[in-house]
Amino acid sequence: MTLTLQPIGVATGFDEEGMMVLDEQQRLVAVLVHISDENEVAPGQWYLEAGFGRLDGIDHPAFADLDAAQEWINQRLLKG
Repeated sequence: MTLTLQPIGVATGFDEEGMMVLDEQQRLVAVLVHISDENEVAPGQWYLEAGFGRLDGIDHPAFADLDAAQEWINQRLLKG
């Protein structure tokens, strides 16, 4: 599945660099936030701020990069 990433600001109060993730039908399936390099827990990683549909739930992982995030999203969208 081909995903489209679109930059967007996210009002988290901390890290605001974000990406909207759209599926092939251009539906919003996730919002990712880039964690700052100064963060002590996951510096420089991407965090699943919000997931919709099959990505909705209590699991909000962090990813080393956008490729890893897209792979995780694709795996979940293709299930079922």
